[in-house]
Order: sequence, then structure tokens, then C-alpha cells
Amino acid sequence: MALQIGIVGLPNVGKSTLFKALTKKPILIANYPFATIDPNVGVVEVPDHRLAALADFSQTNKIVATTIEFVDIAGLVKGASEGEGLGNQFLQHIREVDAIVQVVRSFADPNIIHVHGGPDAIRDADVINLELALADFATVEKRLQKLHGEKKSGATKDLEKLSSVLTRVHEALKTGTPVRLLGLEAEEMELLHELHLLTAKPMFYVVNTDEGVTEIPKLPGNVVLVSAKIEAELAELPAEDAKAMMVDLGMTESGLDKLIRAGYELLNLITYFTTGKQETRAWTITKGMLAPQAAGVIHGDFEKGFIRSETIAYDDYIAGKGESGAKEAGRFRVEGKTYEVKDGDVLHFLFTG
Repeated sequence: MALQIGIVGLPNVGKSTLFKALTKKPILIANYPFATIDPNVGVVEVPDHRLAALADFSQTNKIVATTIEFVDIAGLVKGASEGEGLGNQFLQHIREVDAIVQVVRSFADPNIIHVHGGPDAIRDADVINLELALADFATVEKRLQKLHGEKKSGATKDLEKLSSVLTRVHEALKTGTPVRLLGLEAEEMELLHELHLLTAKPMFYVVNTDEGVTEIPKLPGNVVLVSAKIEAELAELPAEDAKAMMVDLGMTESGLDKLIRAGYELLNLITYFTTGKQETRAWTITKGMLAPQAAGVIHGDFEKGFIRSETIAYDDYIAGKGESGAKEAGRFRVEGKTYEVKDGDVLHFLFTG
């Protein structure tokens, strides 16, 4: 299943322009609030130069990149958590994404209306963050009311644990504090999972700025600077022309590359590879995952019947010009159930079943 990232922000901050540039998907972009009612969903391949290099040495017939799914919802406004501008309806579309990208505007354009009169990235972020917190507050309050009835029927240790966590979260959200900043233990976060709280999700900011701007606003979290206008122009060009334009502008990576790198860092993700004549494929896993669990990403039976993994680091695979050369150089390893998979590992799993 593709990694899902939700895109939020005020109206007319460039969310839809950015989404179109990232996904190269035709959508409605208009200079007025709520031009988009239904969410825009687009799946993009994660660029990774290592795939082509591996495929070349493996004489692969097929290359399969890992993917990210972007979900762009309509612009939120103050009062969205209470239904203003159909805000509640929009928020439902991103409750199950893995992470949230909040787009804030710093570009100046008198022809594009700003709902608060003019761009101010910090102010706009405060509005959105409060609305997300208030939406979660309502969700937690509803669950606490239901929990009160459940405890009347017979309090249990599990219900008491849930009550304690929900009460703490409820108090924090009342002041606008996001759940992800509370330092909850993994077990406590798991108790909240069913609620799909928006402020519990990892989040980073994309500042949609004018060309050449490098000043980063002091926002509480990771920040990526992108010009959606330039990304849109690049998306319309053939690949070679787009590369030439990036060179002219002094760009070393595209907006998509920036977002993916930021998303992977935020979610602590890495990539490993499988390669052979039939297929070379990238697989996304959480950093620190052991070999059996990494194998399970391919198929559950691989994890259940895991025996060992034949392992070559990417650099060693390339230096050896393939598996045979890596073996001759002594870079081929056999790893067991306790091996922690590293970014770039080229793996072949052996299993029973």
C-alpha cells in the first residue's frame, strides 16, 4: 500500500497548484475559496537513481519504484473544526493518512486573493493548527462521553488506561497543543489509534514562496521551501527541458524530491531493494526493522517462514558490477532473524512455506 500524505492549508495558498505539479494530474485551480470540494488524490513514484543502476547490472525486464499517495483537501478556514466552509467534511478525507503536509503562503501576488488580506506564514499556520486541534478535541470529547457509559457497565484496567490517556489528551487539545508534542509512549499512542487524530500525525510545512527566496519562517517543525509556480512550470516541460531549467535556476532538486526526502525523514523510513532478471523493485520500510519484518512487507508468508536473507549493500553491488562481483569481493553476506536492514540493502530472502 502506498504511503499516504495529506495536504492541508488555507484557501489560495497554492496547495492545488503544488499538488498538480507533484502528480501531473489535471485538477481545478481557481482564485476563490472552496473551488475544490472533493479531495484530489494522486499517486507518484518515488524517484531513486539506484533502481536503474541495479536493473542495469541485473539485466532486469521490469523496474518498480515505491510510491507515495498525496491527498489534497479543500482549503480550510477559521471555524473549519465547527463546520465553517464545510471544514469537517474536508478533514474526514485525511484522517487515515500517514503524515500531513501543511502548505503556507509567503509569495506575493495581488491577483491571488488571500482570505486574511495578505500572506503571513506563521499566522496562517497558527489558524490551521488550531483548527486541527479543535477537530481532535471534539473527537476525543465524544469518545470520553462514550467511555463514561462503558465504565458504568463495569470498569476494567484497559478502560482506566484509555480514560487516563484520553483525559490528558483532551486537556492538551483544549489549549491547542497537538497530540504529537505530548511525548506519549508507544502503548498510549496505540490506544488512540482508532480515533485517527489529526494532530497525532507527523507533520511538516511547505512554504510556498517566490523564486529565489531562501529565508525560512520560524515555524514549529520541519520546513521545506518550494515555489509551486516554478514546480508547475517544470511539470509542463519535457524531462530534458525541465532539467535545463532547473540548472538555470540553480535548483539541485525538484519540489517532489524535497517533499519525499522530508517525508521519509519525518516518518523514519528507508528503502531496500530486490533485483533479478524478472524485476528490480524498491521497498519502503521503517528504519530499525529486522529482516523478517522487512521480508513481510513483500508477503506475510516471507515473514512467517523466514530462514535468512542474502544481503549486499548497494555500493558493494555497484562496485562489483552485480551479485557475482560482490561475492568475489567478499561483500556478500548471509544474515539471520536479528539483522537490522539498512538503507540501500539489496536482499534476497529464503523462507519455508
